[in-house]
Amino acid sequence: MNWLTHLNARLSRWALYVAVAGLLGIVVVVVCSVFWRYILNDAPAWSEQVALILVISVAMFGAAAGVRDEGHIGMESLVGLLPKPMQFWIGNVVGIFTILFGIALTWGCSRMAEAVWTNSIPTLGISEAWRYAPCIVAGALIILFSIEHLIAMYTNKEVIPSWH
Repeated sequence: MNWLTHLNARLSRWALYVAVAGLLGIVVVVVCSVFWRYILNDAPAWSEQVALILVISVAMFGAAAGVRDEGHIGMESLVGLLPKPMQFWIGNVVGIFTILFGIALTWGCSRMAEAVWTNSIPTLGISEAWRYAPCIVAGALIILFSIEHLIAMYTNKEVIPSWH
């Protein structure tokens, strides 16, 4: 499991970097768009589409990193009141459902990207499929991170958050 932990820690850290860079990109795009629109009276046509792709990237990569660092929504206080064997099995169910979600996200977005590959975003001149790329990558990361958590539960180890 050491190689998986090492790989996932790096991937999670890079997902956080991409999410932060995307957030900074949103700020830059919106500020520039406001400047061009209200100061120069010439709104850029591409700014809305770029901001949309960046928002999707921030959400997806942030969510994937959150799965690795167990920052996702949970009912820790309720589960903590249960006996240890029940906590173990609930952890398994959560892990399996998270893997299934990652599979559905990756598969569904891959299908959507394939369906719109020939269409282009008019203001950017790139394929519509690029809108789905962050979701596909984040789905694969969610699968990897959830597998690591399941292995850690079965081997009685703890996953160290990547931001430490």
